Amino acid sequence: MEKINNVTEFVFWGLSQNPEVEEICFVLFSVFYTVILLGNLLIMLTVYMGNLFKSPMYFFLNYLSFVDICYSSVTAPKMIVDLLAKNKTISYEGCMIQLFEVHFFGCTEIFILTVMAYDRYVAICKPLYYVAIMDQDSCNKMLLGTWLGGFLHSIIQVALVVQLPFCGPNEIDHYFCDVHPLLSLACTDTYVVGVVVTANSGTIALGSFVILLISYTVILVSLRKQSAEGRRKALSTCGSHIAVVIIFFGPCTFMYMRPDTTFSEDKMVAVFYTIITPMLNPLIYTMRNAEVKNVMKKLWGRKGSWEANHK
Repeated sequence: MEKINNVTEFVFWGLSQNPEVEEICFVLFSVFYTVILLGNLLIMLTVYMGNLFKSPMYFFLNYLSFVDICYSSVTAPKMIVDLLAKNKTISYEGCMIQLFEVHFFGCTEIFILTVMAYDRYVAICKPLYYVAIMDQDSCNKMLLGTWLGGFLHSIIQVALVVQLPFCGPNEIDHYFCDVHPLLSLACTDTYVVGVVVTANSGTIALGSFVILLISYTVILVSLRKQSAEGRRKALSTCGSHIAVVIIFFGPCTFMYMRPDTTFSEDKMVAVFYTIITPMLNPLIYTMRNAEVKNVMKKLWGRKGSWEANHK
């Protein structure tokens, strides 16, 4: 059957149709997005200026912060602008690009979090082999794998949607282009595509979540053999990782480990993994990580004293 596509643009319903609620959301999410940018940039600057790249944990934390900035920037700026706009539209091409970027950066973040869990597992459970296993070459290969994995996943998602015919309805009850809302607008039976989408996204989200839970369970069990100081330091680091994993993977699993259906709650759930998690990551990693806080104090304290001496 020949593909029919009469749709040149899509119209978002946005987070709310209430003007007063939209104004409140505009202020709230503008603050959230500013915190995302400043918080993650602060971590990246700290890692760079503190020369922490040699440590695998900070090597991956730096790229997690970079991905968080990119991931939130795919949806947040347009959503914020649309909160005050009468017409919340996006072109068909823009929608497909946004769909690709959301899944590319989102999937890459999932894989980076998984690699970070592996790094903590090796550091705590195999400390004698840590330097050999997590050398710079291995870290670079793992990082490349996270980007390639995210790219492959997002290409599959976009390929499934691009071949669908859109011949009429173009209103999306969401604030960005995602697979499930788009499938509901297609002028054809999307059952098979929906199953493939669930298998693709759901397997990655749930599979990675299970792997992470197993990894941290093994880590926590192995901590019983550590000294009190070793346990405290490991729990401080792992606690921050576990918090991020739960906040990120809970909503992701809800969204993608299900058949091709949409719920009114989807928008609020999506806010958690597209905006709340990227905003909380810097706070969690700095507040729960004594080493990061110490490096920040030394760096920015030293910078402040340098500026004072050169006035």
